[in-house]
Amino acid sequence: MSVVSLLGVKVLNNPAAFNASYQFEITFECLEPLQKDLEWKLTYVGSATSSEHDQELDSLLVGPIPVGVNKFIFEADSPDLKRIPTSEILGVTVILLTCSYDGREFVRVGYYVNNEYDSEELNAEPPAKPLIERVRRNVLAEKPRVTRFAIKWDTEDSAPAEFPPEQPEADIVEDDGATYGAEEEEELEEGLKAGEEAQAIGEDEEMAGADDTAGPLISAPSKAEGEEDEESDAGSEDLEAESSGSEDEEIEEEEGEGDGDEDMEMAEDGDQAAGSAAGKDKHLNQQSHGEVMVH
Repeated sequence: MSVVSLLGVKVLNNPAAFNASYQFEITFECLEPLQKDLEWKLTYVGSATSSEHDQELDSLLVGPIPVGVNKFIFEADSPDLKRIPTSEILGVTVILLTCSYDGREFVRVGYYVNNEYDSEELNAEPPAKPLIERVRRNVLAEKPRVTRFAIKWDTEDSAPAEFPPEQPEADIVEDDGATYGAEEEEELEEGLKAGEEAQAIGEDEEMAGADDTAGPLISAPSKAEGEEDEESDAGSEDLEAESSGSEDEEIEEEEGEGDGDEDMEMAEDGDQAAGSAAGKDKHLNQQSHGEVMVH
């Protein structure tokens, strides 16, 4: 907490001639007795491109400081024209009002200052060499920029913290170096197991569906009408041959009663042949279902 608080600054002579002195009415509050004086300074920024042209207009020591609200007038001389570049005399610049305690700055107030001629003709066509007696300054007192800094006052307790405060309870907490990342590893392993199970289930479903979807993969390309008639005739002949073949097999089954094992093997072979023939017939029927009507 700051022992001295700036309550207000009032610019007394504003606007004024460029070579007139600066006057400020400063009000501040002191919360406790101070062992040393306050140092106030006014700095004029001579150039926006380099700090070499900055000049301290005046400084003032105020003290001893009584506890409570205090007010005083701070007056400073105008800047030295020899230290200001000729091209920087006219236009906008900055003045800085600062206060320090024991060499440590704790508050800074910045004001924009506009320097221009007192006539529109000179502002429209300024002479090569500035006419200082015709230049007037205007401090933008309504828009100050105030910056405060935490400093050490008379006691060590008032010094700002330079390091994070000590946390003795942090040493009591168990070190998590051994368990660091354990939860992430468990989640990763569970995710890998779940992915493997899902992949295995998907492969089983594909294997089970393979038998159901087995059949002709690609249908034969379409042909000319003449070729289709020939295929239909050939299909009818195959069907008649297969029907006659099946009748012969029935007769042979009635006659053959002695060799049981051979009949069983022949019957199994016949069933497989009949199944393959039926599959082919089915494929042919899919190709020429509209033409094959009579055997």
